[in-house]
Amino acid sequence: MFKLTLKKLALSAGLAAMMLPTAALADYPEKPITMVIPFGAGGSHDLNSRVITSIIPTYLEQAMIVRLTPGAGGQKGTQEVANAEADGYTLLFTHNYVDMLQQYVENLPYEPLEDFVPIARVNYAPIGVVVRADSPYETFEDLVAAADKEPGSIQMSHSGNWGALFVPAAQIMKARDISLNLVPYKGGGPALQALLSGDADVTMGFPSTLSSQIEAGEVRVLATAGTERIFDDVPTFAEVGVEGDVGFMHRVLLAPAGTPDDVIATLTSAFEKLVEDKTFSGMMGRLNETIDLLDGPTYQKMREDQAIAYSELVEALTK
Repeated sequence: MFKLTLKKLALSAGLAAMMLPTAALADYPEKPITMVIPFGAGGSHDLNSRVITSIIPTYLEQAMIVRLTPGAGGQKGTQEVANAEADGYTLLFTHNYVDMLQQYVENLPYEPLEDFVPIARVNYAPIGVVVRADSPYETFEDLVAAADKEPGSIQMSHSGNWGALFVPAAQIMKARDISLNLVPYKGGGPALQALLSGDADVTMGFPSTLSSQIEAGEVRVLATAGTERIFDDVPTFAEVGVEGDVGFMHRVLLAPAGTPDDVIATLTSAFEKLVEDKTFSGMMGRLNETIDLLDGPTYQKMREDQAIAYSELVEALTK
């Protein structure tokens, strides 16, 4: 009788364990996490992610693996994560234009504000307009003058329609009433390579993708986003007649909606520790990148504001 009672107890305990939520059975994360980047190799997201994933395992006790999934202007990788299980093991490292703008220019099979939850905005970066060092365009005004003289003759490589390079280019063309021939590539890295190889006359890029070329004297920066100069001898967009919120990319980590709160909290805590890590700050400094963490709820409010602003922007650029 006593043995039978023990068997019954063991069976009851087993059934109870099977009925418990997965989170109660194992602490997250119990296996590597995949960070999907919806862009090609060599772009600023790729470079930033390599720094992040080299250090954050210290604070998660699991590896974070980068998976580059370019295509469809960033939507191939984005849709993959939108359809992924909401368990914290498949995350999206994207930016504001793909996240909040493309819903106004594409019929998306998901709702950005409803189907994703932000974990953190890691940083933001101001874009720059660049040409090869041997380019005939010594200044931004040289580029504008050439575009005025022969509209559409200047080839500008970018990272995909309505992406982080395309949108500021469209805004610049509208602000200065010029026409450039915008040629899409699968990411900022390939767009920069098109410039360096001579397939494009001009492109745009962020500090992490341009730093080595600037130091090597391979490219010339003609103007940078914002109202404050990044380089002493390079004018800002505001100085060359391009006003407003033009050319700032926010790098953000998103999870599928429905991801458990404790999983989000674990990831948020890891990123809070990451940005305080001296090795991380040193590596980001060598990329000439900022560190400016915003938590999920704070960035969610920014996303909602972006949704309104980008709706108005697309209407203004396409009418």
